[in-house]
Amino acid sequence: MIRSGMTSVTLRHLSWQRVLHCAAEAGLSGIEWGGDIHVPPGDIELAQRVKNATAAAGLSVLSYGSYYRVGCSLKGTDGFTPLLASAVALEAPVIRVWAGDKGSQEADAAWLQRVAEDTERIVELAAKEEIQVAYEFHGGTLTDSGESAVRLLRQVKSPIRTYWQPSVGLTVSQRLAELEAVLPWLICLHVFHWRDRERLPLAEGEEEWAQYLALLPADDEFSAVLEFVKGDKPEQLRVDAATLHDLLEKKEAAKKPTE
Repeated sequence: MIRSGMTSVTLRHLSWQRVLHCAAEAGLSGIEWGGDIHVPPGDIELAQRVKNATAAAGLSVLSYGSYYRVGCSLKGTDGFTPLLASAVALEAPVIRVWAGDKGSQEADAAWLQRVAEDTERIVELAAKEEIQVAYEFHGGTLTDSGESAVRLLRQVKSPIRTYWQPSVGLTVSQRLAELEAVLPWLICLHVFHWRDRERLPLAEGEEEWAQYLALLPADDEFSAVLEFVKGDKPEQLRVDAATLHDLLEKKEAAKKPTE
């Protein structure tokens, strides 16, 4: 079953209370709370308030969207500890992190190993709290393509997961190939529809997204989380959420009967 949701940074200009209201109003199942503005790392009291309010609204905390750059901590510092504490307070099942700060074309074998080793360290820390760690799928990191993401995912010896989102500038067939490549590690889709970098209503990409969703196994649990909406407007969030729910309902209806 695929759960619908939104990243809180979709509406980063609004308070966390307003984000929660908009998510509930749109009929979404949960929220990925962002660590850059709505639930800053280390503010445990706030994280607990957000967790309680999310549950009271009938929604789930799907994940904690951190901006931790794996492999980039300065010597003698550890930026992961405070965000792990916030994830625990949120009762987030997943922490999203970034696979370094270099694109795959800039990185050498030593950098790949450094990112892999730091990943193993934070996965072990998170596992003690029964939390999973997953990479953002994004340019300027080691997960900037399906091929480079798989290379890193295979390098990591701990149980790491990944998000996926459609890469800008690729064809639908190329994006499908990237998604298929990372499917064994997939935990979440960041859902949006762009033309180059112009934000468009999700309904204009409904046919494209139906193809992406069709690749996902019917019996596994994933989250499909709205990340960008046209104009950053709550009313567009409601419209895109309706499109997302329609896509998920059609995928559910397409399941073959169990013999």
